[in-house]
Amino acid sequence: MNATVPGAAHPAPSRRDLLTGQFELTWSLFEYHLERLEPEDFLWEPAAPSWTLHRTADGTWVPDWAETEPDPVPVPTIAWLTWHLGWWWSVTLDHLDGRPPRERADIVWPGEGAPTLQWLRTLRTEWLTALARLTDTDLDATAPFPWPDDPAHSVADMLAWANAELMKNVAEIGQLRLFRAVSRPG
Repeated sequence: MNATVPGAAHPAPSRRDLLTGQFELTWSLFEYHLERLEPEDFLWEPAAPSWTLHRTADGTWVPDWAETEPDPVPVPTIAWLTWHLGWWWSVTLDHLDGRPPRERADIVWPGEGAPTLQWLRTLRTEWLTALARLTDTDLDATAPFPWPDDPAHSVADMLAWANAELMKNVAEIGQLRLFRAVSRPG
């Protein structure tokens, strides 16, 4: 029988395991909302001004963007938040995998509903694969993103930032989904 003795020391998880556990906890909260999103939720604009995505003549989607944050900051749609999440996550994976990071305009949002859900779930799989191969030496290396050329931030810091960014975006998507659900007539 494996009993836990009160006050007994437990081995500390590795930093990688801690970051992976934090990610998985946040992802489980995200799945709650992903499973309930309707295609109509993605482009719903809860207020003006808002940031969203716009379909171009060739069928691709272009996000609203400003190099300098406007005042007031526009309320993002779920579409914009999922694109934003996919953008920073893809670029972080580029850095982790030693690839040249893609430009913001190179990150293509797949569209409302199932295509975006599949895209995000694929990014999750790529993320867990990347995390699983990291060593302590990898985690101690200088992070190339989102703090270019700042030796004060490690890859472990970058992963913690990505987890925090995911947590923030999950909360925003969840709030928008819930707000839209209670705002629908009937």
